[in-house]
Amino acid sequence: MRPAYIITAGFIAALAIVAIALRPPPQILQVATPAGTPGAQDSAAVRQAPAPLPLRIVTDHVAEIGGERIDYRVIAGETVLRDLAGEPVASVFSFAYMKTNPADRARPVLFVFNGGPGSSSLWLHMGAIGPRRVALDQEVNPGNTPPFGVANNPHSLLDVADLVFIDPVGTGFSRAIGKGKPEDFWGVDEDANAVAQFIELWLTEHGRWNAPKFIMGESYGSARAAMLPRALMGGPFYTGVMRGITVNGVILLGTTLEGRGENGARLAAEDKAMEAALVLPGLAATAWFHEKVDRRGLSLPAFYEEAMAFAKTRYAEALRAAEAGALDGDARAEVVRTLVSYTGLPEEAFEEELGLSASSFAKKLLAEEGLAIGLYDSRYTLPLANSGGDPVADDPAMGRYVPGFIAAFHQMLRDDLKVTLDRPYGAIVWKDLLQKWNWSRAGVEKGQSFAVDLAWAMRRTPKLRVLIASGYYDLVTTPAEARSALAEADLPADRVEFRIYESGHMLYLGDTAESFANDVRRLIETAR
Repeated sequence: MRPAYIITAGFIAALAIVAIALRPPPQILQVATPAGTPGAQDSAAVRQAPAPLPLRIVTDHVAEIGGERIDYRVIAGETVLRDLAGEPVASVFSFAYMKTNPADRARPVLFVFNGGPGSSSLWLHMGAIGPRRVALDQEVNPGNTPPFGVANNPHSLLDVADLVFIDPVGTGFSRAIGKGKPEDFWGVDEDANAVAQFIELWLTEHGRWNAPKFIMGESYGSARAAMLPRALMGGPFYTGVMRGITVNGVILLGTTLEGRGENGARLAAEDKAMEAALVLPGLAATAWFHEKVDRRGLSLPAFYEEAMAFAKTRYAEALRAAEAGALDGDARAEVVRTLVSYTGLPEEAFEEELGLSASSFAKKLLAEEGLAIGLYDSRYTLPLANSGGDPVADDPAMGRYVPGFIAAFHQMLRDDLKVTLDRPYGAIVWKDLLQKWNWSRAGVEKGQSFAVDLAWAMRRTPKLRVLIASGYYDLVTTPAEARSALAEADLPADRVEFRIYESGHMLYLGDTAESFANDVRRLIETAR
């Protein structure tokens, strides 16, 4: 069974909405160019001024992206959220990257976060679009012991937009303060409304209300990103306040838009056979990668689409017939032969059950070689024996790349951004958060797909454009599931682009980073 969490994050109760407050002077202002950055200088000027929260640390840097020199400033610091009485209830930590040559208040702004719930934004920060990124020693199955490196990111999106990485309350350095309690921010609506409040405050502080605005969310962050346009617009029945903030574009990665029950579990589909059948294309892509099937000269996209067509027709029909006890032996045998040709598994794998879960497949495909494949990226492998029971830490993909990401981020945090705080940075935090997460939603049907929120936003904002990005080797949030959710929501096809990359859940790892970045650039340039 799939875990209720998705990974990669999670804020203020629906009534605790927006009292905009002017900020006191920054506690620490550091202006420095880190060593190892193009144009770096040996010395750093540091000015300090005493002040209470919020903390701000400012550093200046230089990057080269697409042959262009970009001078930019990073503001790492806290934004205080307040309740209706003006009392501080939370401190949201963010990292804002802003071009300074020249500074332009009309420049597009891209607000970025990951998923979970319970994840900080460091994955997109260090893996995809920030000007510095983790330097893994290889794309697939990288080493997971130190030392790890930090490198300049030639695919950063800082050339087309200012970037704001947001850590929801309970993740990163963000936390409840004052009268606020963590659980006030741990819920579907609570989370979306708090992030909306943060964005509103950020736009006010930096004078960016008239800038084109874009939102990027990964994994559970895709659900948050789908809801945010509604929370940013506001209204009497949902947020209780009219913010009137519209969005030019939304980018969803590792998309999970399916409706959820009150315990966070994915609701059973009306067509259970189709739901089970749509697991197949991802398994076929995996078998194609590991050369466990006859590719017949087909490219990965062609093989995947062929498996998809079979899954949506003959396979789904056979699963329905089997459930009804109406599948005869000859028809079953024919379907099994086709399943073998797509999965690379022997016929015996389908003796007890015609359907096959991704988790079962992950243990069977390379069993003869003593290997298990990753669910988050099925190109990755680890030994099948002694595999442990943690669905994330013991996953062959997450177990391999997480240590490098976190170590590289801490290195950049200290050396480049000069951030040294007396509390740990919560890269992924599930303790208490998952148990207390409120999956109930106000003003929508129970278990409503998050894709419906996106459809509402696109109706209200006729120029809003959407990019859906998925990985062929993602067996957790699959392209097939994303397609299905989008089709049910009936989004306007002329404003939605659906792309599948030859990668996994974190689809920007390796060579696909460039094509993904270029797709986002095109969206920003088209929708701004």
